[in-house]
Parts: sequence; C-alpha cells; structure tokens
Amino acid sequence: MREEFGGAEGRRRGGGRPYGRGGYGGGHGGPRGGRPRGRGGPPREHAGGDGPAGAAGYAEGRARAPRTGLAAELRGLEGAQYGRYKGLTGRWELPGGLVLELVRGQSDPYAPPARVAVHVPGGQAGLPAELWATPTRRRALASYLARGAARAVRGEKALRVDAGGQEVLERSSCTVSGDDGSVVLRLGVALPGHGRRIDGREAERLLCQVLPGAAERTLVYAALDADQVRRFVETVEDSVALRDALAGLGLVGFVADGAVLPRRSGVDDRPAAGGGVVPFAAPEELRVTVELPHAGAVTGMGVPEGVNLVVGGGFHGKSTLLRALETGIWDHVPGDGRELVVSRNETVKLRAEDGRRVERVDVHAFVDHLPDGSDTSDFSTENASGSTSQAASLCEAVEAGARVLLIDEDTAATNLMIRDARMQALVAKDREPLTPLVDTIRSLHRDHGVSTVLVMGGSGDYLEVADRVVMMDAYRPSDVTERARQIAAVPTGRHAEAEAFPGVVARVPEPASLDAEVRGRSRIRARGEDVLSFGDHEVDLRAVEQIADPRQVTGVGLALELMVRRSMLDGRRTLSEALDLLEEMLADGPTWPLLTVRDEDFAVPRRFETAAALNRIRGLRMLR
Repeated sequence: MREEFGGAEGRRRGGGRPYGRGGYGGGHGGPRGGRPRGRGGPPREHAGGDGPAGAAGYAEGRARAPRTGLAAELRGLEGAQYGRYKGLTGRWELPGGLVLELVRGQSDPYAPPARVAVHVPGGQAGLPAELWATPTRRRALASYLARGAARAVRGEKALRVDAGGQEVLERSSCTVSGDDGSVVLRLGVALPGHGRRIDGREAERLLCQVLPGAAERTLVYAALDADQVRRFVETVEDSVALRDALAGLGLVGFVADGAVLPRRSGVDDRPAAGGGVVPFAAPEELRVTVELPHAGAVTGMGVPEGVNLVVGGGFHGKSTLLRALETGIWDHVPGDGRELVVSRNETVKLRAEDGRRVERVDVHAFVDHLPDGSDTSDFSTENASGSTSQAASLCEAVEAGARVLLIDEDTAATNLMIRDARMQALVAKDREPLTPLVDTIRSLHRDHGVSTVLVMGGSGDYLEVADRVVMMDAYRPSDVTERARQIAAVPTGRHAEAEAFPGVVARVPEPASLDAEVRGRSRIRARGEDVLSFGDHEVDLRAVEQIADPRQVTGVGLALELMVRRSMLDGRRTLSEALDLLEEMLADGPTWPLLTVRDEDFAVPRRFETAAALNRIRGLRMLR
C-alpha cells in the first residue's frame, strides 16, 4: 500500500484556489513553506550531557540513573489525588531498555497535557550510521520517525505526537543524535483520571504498554521499511542539494519538470489529483539541468537572479507558480509533487497589511512628504495603510537579510506597485507621497543584490524593467521576454519618479520592550498559524505567509525569548546582528537551545519569520 507521508489533511493555511478545471491560478495563501538558512539537523543528544555548550543546563538533573518500577507506581496511585502525578516527574527505565521521562506533569485533568519523552539508546534503535551522518539526514530521519510514531498512536486520544504536514521541518517532537544515533520522541500525554482522581491502570496501559510498543514498532530500524526510510532521507537530501546549488548557477529558484504545483484545496496541502492536473514543463529558454546526489540529472525551469515577471490571464497559474516558489524554502515529503521545487533560503514573500504597526523604519524610498509632515526616514505608525505597510515590510525584510522578494499583485498595494502616465499627468509628483516599486526595483538588484519575482497581470509598466518575463498559459509556462521588450520599446509617456533604492537603516531593538512574562511566568502560545501570544501582546502573523505550521509560531516565540534571555538583544546590537547570533547558536543543533526556554512542541523558524514577528509586536521599541 502506498505510504502517505503528509498529514491527514495536509494542513494548509490561507485561501488558495485548487487547480486545474477547478482552478489552478488566481489563488494565494495556502501552505507555507525550506530549510532554515545555516541550520541542519537536531541537537546532539542532550540527555547524555554531550551537546554543545549550554546543553548541559538543559540536561542538569537528568543524567542521574533512571528509576524502575513505573508500572507498580502507577497501579499504586489508583484513586489518589490527581496532583500526585507530579511526583512521577523524572526518568524511568522500562523493560526492554527504553527510558520514559515525565518532563512536565499535569496539575489537573483540565490542564495542558503532561510532557513525556521516550529515549531509545542508539544500540537499540539500530539506525545505520549513514542515515544520521549529516544534519540534513538527521532532520529527514527524525521527521520520518515522528510520522510513524504519530500513526502508531493515532487511535489513542490521550497521546499527541507532532508529526507535521507536507514540509520536513526541524521539530522538537523527534530528534536523532549525531553522536550515537539514539532517538528521543517527545509528545503530549493527557494523563487519565476519574474526575480529579488518578486512573492508575489506564495510565499504566498508556505509559508502560502503548508508548513502549509504539516506540519499538516505529523508532527501531529493524521494524521499519528500509527502502522507504532511505527514499525519504534521499528525497530531502536532494532537495537541500538543489537549493544549495542555486546561487552558483545564478538562480533564485528552480521548478522541476513534472512537478505538481497545485494543492487539493485551500485547506488541504496535499497535491491535487485528477485529469485536470497539468505537470510542470519548463520552457526551453529557461531549462536548466542540475546533477543531484540521488536523483541524478534533473531538468526544470531555473528562475534567474534579477527582476522576474510572471504574467498571463486570470486562473492560468501565475499565483500557483509563485506560491510554489514561496514554499520552496522548505523541503517536502516524497509524493508531495514539490520535492524538487526550491527557492533560495533568503526568499521572503511580501504583501500589503492594513492596520499593522510600524516602528522606526526608514521608508522614504517609497513614502515621502506626507501631508502631516511625518519624517518617513524614521517612520512609525500604529495603523499602517496598505502601501506603507508593504513598504515597511520590504525594508524590514532587506534589513533581516532577504535577497529574494516575492510579490503577487493580488495581495499587494496597487498604489505602491504602479503609477501610470495618466495618473502622473493628473496628480503632480509634489502632491503624491508614494514612489512606486517599479521605479526602484532595478536598483534593488543592481545596487543591493536583491532579486524579485512578481506576479503582474494588470500593468505593463513592469515590462520595461523586467530582466525575464514568463507567461503562464493554461498552466504551462513560456518565455516571452523578447516579445515583452518589443512592446516596452513603445513609449507610454510615463517617466520614472526615482533613480535608486537607497538601502535600509539598521535598527536596535530595546530588549525591555520584548518581555514575554505575565505575572512572573513566560507566556508564549501559538493560536494556529496566525497569532502568537507573547507576554501581554497578541502578535498578528496572518501576513507572514511563509510560516508553514502552527508549531513554527511556537518556535518563533521561543526564539524571541531566547534572544532576550541570552542577551542577543542587548540594546546595542542591531536586529540583523542579533539574528546572526541566533542562527549561530541554532547551527550546532536547532532544537536544544529552544528547549532550554521550554520543552514544548515546536518547529524551528527561519530568521525572517522571527524578525517579522518581532516587528509586529505592538509594544516593540526600536533605537536608532
């Protein structure tokens, strides 16, 4: 039977349209999508105290020998007050050599589930060393194991394993040690009770029978389908190799021939199926061949550096192509259809975001001489318009290190994108505060190395500045660059309103404004993919479209708290410098530093989503 690696519904965010006769193009939103820059696999196993400096603090108190007799303890607690579960916190040796750790207890039946970890020693797991020899392989292997464990306990409502969807992310739910191949599975367990009394026998069944049995069936190599494991790991490794090759080829993205870009629906991120699906086929002018470690020679469309325009009629696949590039920052499971659709790690999707807060961003390249006299080189607002929000988001992304920007006209601010000749004739420049992106987009690449991919079906002004124009016609791409240049050679009477993008001004976050504590306790909670509760603030992340999973929202909150606790944000370092330090710390093992903040289900975020969340905290104060 064919294995399906994605989540049951391929969890998808947003409102993209399905594909084919049911609607390939025109959609936006949907899943979010790559591999964080400079990051690899899971941490060196913290339980043995042999991780990087700092892991010892997390492991403190855990190196002592585990207790025995958990089953008898649970039977003895039958009918006791529910709070006595907390007395079981610590490590317990189970028959067969597994170790079960109750990391965090549960105060009452209505509190959040207890946190449990199952430790499988390397010798018992028996995973071949080549499968965990590199960070990429460990990440892929851990993802495969977590998915198997989640399936194994699916019928147990009290057990919750975070396995994720179509993306292969660095998750806290399962890690494989780079030292000895040992495995740790972390999960939530709703400890059973009769009202506020302990149900000891059911707890014994869950913790001493169900969990160990699931671990032996899904975390031990001898019980796995070896070919399937290897295929999963090799698929991810090819994706990473392809992404790593882009810069050397002068590309910002790659879409393989035969890729399936559309998804089943706006809430299902699995690949679309049926006779209306059109596999991707690269136009000959843009076809590139890349040699990969396992797939060998792969052909597809290379998206070059510079200014790229995607044009075509409505519902012909423009937004679907952009969406695939947007999620190309993440690796995908075998069978997803986008396994070999990749984008540079430094790719950021932008959109208008009415109502967002902006704190001391230099937006004068796009917004100037406002009627109220505001200084747009040091611009703040509690209620940004569509145009000012998009201008601020662009500058913030470049400040954080973005080198590729994706913009879809469907979700962009029209007045920041274009101002045609007739409008220039009607509204004089000295009465128009906005300078459209069309006048600075070439400078972004020429002077600052920032490439763009734009979906533009309603304005021909961008034809004059585009390096490459791809037309989507009935879901098939063609290179129409030469034809576009011929059309652009005919004057429209429009004149440029700016010559260059001046760059961004570095800002320094004030750490006191990033306090996650509420009544003495850290409050970091994800509400789906759209909202992060951080201290007293509800951070709106609906416009941060590359968050792939609700657990990444939790990861963003933990990353922000880590940056404050470790003084990366110290009132002197710029935001970019602090993000560099965060990446450096996570490079040694992405999950363990965040676990020191709190042992929770999370997925490791990129620097760009972390910065985007920070910039949207309404209490944020920036120094200049």
